[in-house]
Amino acid sequence: MSDHLADYRHIFLNDVPLMDVRAPVEFGQGAFPGAVNRPLMDDGERQQVGACYKHSGQDAAIALGHRLVSGAIRQARIDTWAQFAQAHPKGVLYCFRGGLRSQIAQQWLHSDADIAYPRVYGGYKAMRSFLIDTLQAASAQCGFVVLSGLTGTGKTEVIAQLANGLDLEGHANHRGSSFGQRVRGQPSQIDFENRLAIDLLKKRAQGHGAFVVEDEGRHVGSCSVPLALRQRAEQAPIVCLDEGFDARIERILQDYVVRQCADFVAVHGEAAGADLFAARVLESLDKLAKRLGGDRHRTLRAAMQAALGRQRSHADTALHRDWIVALMRHYYDPMYAYQRQLRADRIVFQGDRAAVLDYLRAA
Repeated sequence: MSDHLADYRHIFLNDVPLMDVRAPVEFGQGAFPGAVNRPLMDDGERQQVGACYKHSGQDAAIALGHRLVSGAIRQARIDTWAQFAQAHPKGVLYCFRGGLRSQIAQQWLHSDADIAYPRVYGGYKAMRSFLIDTLQAASAQCGFVVLSGLTGTGKTEVIAQLANGLDLEGHANHRGSSFGQRVRGQPSQIDFENRLAIDLLKKRAQGHGAFVVEDEGRHVGSCSVPLALRQRAEQAPIVCLDEGFDARIERILQDYVVRQCADFVAVHGEAAGADLFAARVLESLDKLAKRLGGDRHRTLRAAMQAALGRQRSHADTALHRDWIVALMRHYYDPMYAYQRQLRADRIVFQGDRAAVLDYLRAA
């Protein structure tokens, strides 16, 4: 086995296990799906070495690093690397640029644990650049269709049934609307882009040259749709998904109330989860206060508070339909109608779920 690997396409297409030896703060700013952080230096050690490098040069910084990561600390780091390597014999390790930190980890693994483990040539930076290029190339070379429709029509469910569907909301861990924030929060912008690029890479490798994306606009929650992809989507043909009003209300109730509350309870416990869920939906409504206008916002907020109270006291979610219906009729549906009118010339098909799926699969 080579001591380094530079086939980034192979790494991502085959989900090669990734051991990231950068400091935790670096890992938190951006990482790859499934990568595991096993740092050579923790954040404090890295900061000290960086300051030393700035004031005293590379040799002094390297000497300090060896002093900080020595003895029991050094052995503990090697043990964690060895455990990863033994559990993932086909994996690789890397640092930021594929330089000194990954070389040291590789050398210590070999000398102290008798494990020859490859490192990634160019490190995180090179792999990240490869994924940025992947996104740019797909945006330029592939065809796109935008799936649109009123709130609650189940567009994400349709995307999930398409082999060439790109689930932007899934990658962003957000449902896309003002109420779409999930209990576990969103990935960083870099992580979102990495997930999307790998999805595109794999689907193109399977032979797909055209993709269906949901009508998202510039952002999915706090994640920005990459500019090149967004520009293509803004010019792409539109397919509109139809669904009856009552069915839409029921889907919104299940997705944004029943399941969302259950997710909060699963993470935070019964009482705290219910409180946090209530605070989240009220906060989401408050974000729309200016657009709704003061009177309508106050009316909807009172209806929402009544529904939350009933849900808490009787485990009954029926009252939530009141504010959902009003919000659809007075805010989301008129907004969709306005946007649809602006883009009417791009609409190439409209129908119910079965018809839309048949059309998109045949396109």
